[in-house]
Amino acid sequence: MEALTDHLASPWAWLTILWTVHIVILAVWIVLQKREPVATLSWVLSLALLPVLGFIIYHFLGPQRLRRQRLKRMRSRAALADTRKRIVETPENIDRTQLGLLASQSTGYDPTTCTEVKALLGGEQAFEALLEGVREAKLHVHLEYYIFEPDETGTTLRDALVERARAGVRVRLLVDAVGSGKLGRRFLAPLLEAGGEVAWFHPLRLSRLWRPRWNLRTHRKLVVIDGRLGYAGGINITDQQDRRRSAAAYADLHLRLHGEIVRWLQLAFLEDWHYASGVALSDDSLWPELPVGPIQAQVVPSGPDNRWEPIHRLQVEAIHRADRAVWLATPYFVPGEAGLMALCSAAMRGLDVRLLVPKEPDSRLVGAAARSYYDELLSAGVRIFEYQPRMMHAKALLVDADLCVVGSANFDHRSFRLNFELSVMFHGREVGSELERIFREVLNDSRELHAPRRISRTQALAEALARLASPML
Repeated sequence: MEALTDHLASPWAWLTILWTVHIVILAVWIVLQKREPVATLSWVLSLALLPVLGFIIYHFLGPQRLRRQRLKRMRSRAALADTRKRIVETPENIDRTQLGLLASQSTGYDPTTCTEVKALLGGEQAFEALLEGVREAKLHVHLEYYIFEPDETGTTLRDALVERARAGVRVRLLVDAVGSGKLGRRFLAPLLEAGGEVAWFHPLRLSRLWRPRWNLRTHRKLVVIDGRLGYAGGINITDQQDRRRSAAAYADLHLRLHGEIVRWLQLAFLEDWHYASGVALSDDSLWPELPVGPIQAQVVPSGPDNRWEPIHRLQVEAIHRADRAVWLATPYFVPGEAGLMALCSAAMRGLDVRLLVPKEPDSRLVGAAARSYYDELLSAGVRIFEYQPRMMHAKALLVDADLCVVGSANFDHRSFRLNFELSVMFHGREVGSELERIFREVLNDSRELHAPRRISRTQALAEALARLASPML
């Protein structure tokens, strides 16, 4: 007894006890999140090795199930429920597929149609098309962006919005507080003075520091003009995505959309606007009559407020259902077990499976983690292509040349579980043929990798260590 008392008198003994209690509490906290066992164990191990820093990292960066955010998102949807019932109807000519049903059940967004789909390659085409649409706006312009920089590109768009706001057009700009953190009062002042409105997604405030939201961002790139014209895809508002202003500008893909699908893009924006600003918009001018088109399409939003991971689930299921080919382009490739198995299984079934990634992604850690999967993919028969000229930022999936998914989501844990993302799914050869043409052009500027890869032991170790962090990326 005396020996035990002496032992407890040691500061190291108390540190050991406190450390053990700390680990047990945090381990229970993480286990209750009910994530994959590998991800759970990775976080528990990280917290055990980094007692204080690990807690801070997990609190702000960890993949927690945010009940408060989910309830707030549900209130945003409820605030627009009556409007939604009045303006959104599934066209009669829709061929309801099982993938469409999957997307509907996991998001509440039903299949619809487009009258026209225009693929915009790079910021050069996307910004010109966007400015053209903004300058022709008569009623309203709604914009939602992860990155909106106060550079030449951002200033040009801001000035176009200011001009429209002064003409009486209702301009509403929703930007992410982290991705668009460089936007200041001076830059936004002309827009606000002209009557425009600005809202911030998950703003960084000291009063909310304890709430772990700053790692949960809106990664969506979404514009709706007059309720008739929509834009969606992967291009942000920045000089970094325009080759006219930067020789190293990202190679990217965006969409210009006409038809009934614009109603769903409008709904996605209005839900996000209410979530960020608390204001529910229900003006009838937001919902003009739109023609039914020949192109079948479906908007697929996702975020940490939705436990079904709709975009992730949709893409994995589409890969499983493929009969001939699966072509996937993503700048950040950090798959979970389901995505990795789907790609490998498709290749082992004899399908033409191609993975297109950048040679040099803008994150070395993510790039190393991605390469750690290459050997397994190559041995299964997946063909891997690295885009050579510059950073490739497009996110697209093409299955059997007639099913396409294009949007803001990367094929990684962050996009599937942490970010608020938005993709658009298309059925039919019209869009599929165009996306296949784009894929082939990009593949011509890419180098195919072959097994076995010749890498040093140092590089192999770096990739293996980066892979351990995959659940956290």
